[in-house]
Amino acid sequence: MAVISMKALLETGVHFGHRTRKWNPRMRPFIFTERNGIHIIDLQQTLNALEHAYGMIRDMVAGGGTLLFVGTKRQAQETIQSEAERCGMPYVNARWLGGTLTNWRTIRSRIDELTELERRRDSGELERLTKKEALMIGREIERLHQRLGGIRELRSLPKLLFVVDVRREEAAVHEANLLGLPVIALVDTNCDPGGIDYVIPSNDDAIRAIKLLAGKIADAVLEGKAMRKDEGEEEAFEDLAGRAERKRSAPEPVVVDDAELLGAATLAKLQSGAYDEEQGTGGEAPAA
Repeated sequence: MAVISMKALLETGVHFGHRTRKWNPRMRPFIFTERNGIHIIDLQQTLNALEHAYGMIRDMVAGGGTLLFVGTKRQAQETIQSEAERCGMPYVNARWLGGTLTNWRTIRSRIDELTELERRRDSGELERLTKKEALMIGREIERLHQRLGGIRELRSLPKLLFVVDVRREEAAVHEANLLGLPVIALVDTNCDPGGIDYVIPSNDDAIRAIKLLAGKIADAVLEGKAMRKDEGEEEAFEDLAGRAERKRSAPEPVVVDDAELLGAATLAKLQSGAYDEEQGTGGEAPAA
């Protein structure tokens, strides 16, 4: 079954590129035609690219990987946040901080700083400070949350990036390239697809188009998580079944009665008291 229909792509305007005078020649292979001075994107390529990206993301997440959503332009901010939160993945929808990937340890320390400031605020520590100091800390919390809130649960570098508008997110793409992290991106006709590992040719300005495609990326993440859960349950079941099988195949304890253990003759002596007499332990000790 197809990940998405051609009709859905057409209805949301995924096929509309930029004006022909603004095009990037490297996008020529992804352009179907030109109409009224606007480049029309080849939706068959969009469909194929999305299906390929969907399967790759699903399998990556099933293997325990993390996808980072990136989209800071006004048209993408709300969608990037909502879809990333829906599938439980980190995101950047405000200004990209230089070094988010290449200087991750420093970024992680800033996230820890945000956590500590929020702890102080929630515990009432700020109430003991002057009004000015408390106000400054409050503003710092707000600033850090806006820039780092989407990646605060990220404990290590992601395995893959999903980017909306590679021109605007040039810094994010550059950092990913430096670290060898694969990039999946919605690439419009005015963009350079160089540096993008998996190009999804698409209108990256229309809110409906962004929402449709980002939603499918989130669906792939959710499917991958479901596969991860199913595999975990299957492994647990196999482990339980293995224990039961080992228990069934364990040898039964051998029960040996007294006759088999001692022999009939010895048992007869014990029963008659003769064995104690032979060993010198039966009866009373002789009088002195």
